[in-house]
Amino acid sequence: MRIVVALGGNALLPRGSSPDAAPHALQVQHAAAALAPLAREHELVITHGNGPQVGLLAMESAADPALTRPYPFDVLGAETQGMIGYWLTQALHNTRPGRPIGCLLNQTLIDPRDPAFGHPTKFVGPVYTRDQAQHLATDRGWAIAPDGDRWRRLVPSPEPHGIVEADLITTLLDAGTIIVCAGGGGIPVVQQPDGTLHGVEAVVDKDLTAALLAEQVKADLLLILTDVPCIQLDHGTAHARPIRATTPSRLRAGHFPAGSMGPKAEAAARFVERTGAAAAIGALDDVTGILLGTTGTRVHPDTVPTPRAEHARAAAVRVPATRARAT
Repeated sequence: MRIVVALGGNALLPRGSSPDAAPHALQVQHAAAALAPLAREHELVITHGNGPQVGLLAMESAADPALTRPYPFDVLGAETQGMIGYWLTQALHNTRPGRPIGCLLNQTLIDPRDPAFGHPTKFVGPVYTRDQAQHLATDRGWAIAPDGDRWRRLVPSPEPHGIVEADLITTLLDAGTIIVCAGGGGIPVVQQPDGTLHGVEAVVDKDLTAALLAEQVKADLLLILTDVPCIQLDHGTAHARPIRATTPSRLRAGHFPAGSMGPKAEAAARFVERTGAAAAIGALDDVTGILLGTTGTRVHPDTVPTPRAEHARAAAVRVPATRARAT
């Protein structure tokens, strides 16, 4: 199969973990080990989140006395693509999948009139207590909101409309290359009437970008990996209920939080609707079980599956059941 994997920022740096380089690199090695069976068996594109990482760089930039103004988010997004892409490609290389591996810095087209610029929803950076977050919001002009029982910074998250390097990614895939790209949703850019591109101050949601990329490279499966085992109704409460199989229309009826599971559910729904193929959401350590359909949340079309979707489902269940979960 041709699979696009979207790694969540919290899957690469668990909530509450130290933002130091060593824990980052160790967790990336863990992610590479979990993805190694896919890298050996399938055509693979790996995208990744950057919320904790880009937020950290933004804080450092804002506090640097040598700068007259902080670095903009498009530049910081490019930095995190390089940093995480380096760790991922090296870690995947060390699992020896026997195939070329490359990291591609890429740009994502957005609409400068997107209403998201007036309504920030994307969590970035570390978590804070409510008092800490309110102090930072007052001091630095941040938008903030609760993320679980803690608080985080919010930035605009406009809709992705195109992947500038999609044709190049397809060419590399066709040549058998494993690609790491679209980190943090890609570098947000707008295109001028003369065709020139310019970066903008935003963070594009990586799951929505992954869904668009999966559509453009004609993927058989969109696999969204995070730090929870599946989608849950009433997540975080005593009444939480797992969803094992669903459809785009039922996902949208779930009204999941905009800053966390909401974009993942919407990304899965869009990809399934637009392609007739399947999507799945689950935990990084459960990759094999998700492909086999024993864990995670599987998203199928609301209508009768197309031949392409049936092909993807059949290919998924051919993954050897003896492959152990990575630890």
